[in-house]
Amino acid sequence: MPSDESITRAAEWLASARRVLVSTGAGMSRESGIPTFRDALEGLWAQYDPQELATERGFRKNPRRVWSWYAARRRRIAEAVPHAGYHALVEMEARLPSLTIVTQNIDGLHALAGSRDVVELHGSIRRAKCLDRHHPWPGPVPDDGAEESDPPPCPVCGSPLRPDVVWFGEMLPEAAVERAWRLAEECDVLLLVGTSGTVWPAAELPAVAARAGARVIEVNPEPSELNHLAAAYLQGAAGAVLPRLAAALTERRMGDG
Repeated sequence: MPSDESITRAAEWLASARRVLVSTGAGMSRESGIPTFRDALEGLWAQYDPQELATERGFRKNPRRVWSWYAARRRRIAEAVPHAGYHALVEMEARLPSLTIVTQNIDGLHALAGSRDVVELHGSIRRAKCLDRHHPWPGPVPDDGAEESDPPPCPVCGSPLRPDVVWFGEMLPEAAVERAWRLAEECDVLLLVGTSGTVWPAAELPAVAARAGARVIEVNPEPSELNHLAAAYLQGAAGAVLPRLAAALTERRMGDG
């Protein structure tokens, strides 16, 4: 676990920042019991190639199989609750002039915890859109609870619904990417949490921030591939480290006030 001194120093950087960007990856979700994409390929689904379950080609070939797998994942995610690290970020957001979260995760836990400004680079499993025209489905994703079921039709054009997530071979949402990169260029501190640093293009964000003069703070149980960019490395689980960081930030703010 990081020392009190290193926590205090990181909190001082956050307290003096005008803009803070938080970049989160699969490790953040895993602490809430959500398996990674490949970890979710278990049991019945272990026999399938990921390309069959997370590509447009795979969906067109067997829409029932893909829709059913995402329904099973969505039900498991619905049982998860945000851990203490999520709530610490909400607390930091309330204490700082500007804090935005850019996440690779599709589970929606940041918003569920109460974070107000979240950029979802890979979409959200809690949303659906139609395959051919990308019409968004209004409201919760339909789920009849069956082990296998066909995707419902889009009420606008009749095209089958698909999860509103980024599949292999697809481009990330243009607006989300543009905003994430702009925020990285403009932030004073980038807080890197729960990511291996191997998923691109999200892994480029800390480098963009560092080149622009921002301090990078990494929170991870083990150093990521981006650790060389970190001005501070707070070793530990997000659920343990972030609450300490939020508490130190609050203490610092109260002392300044």
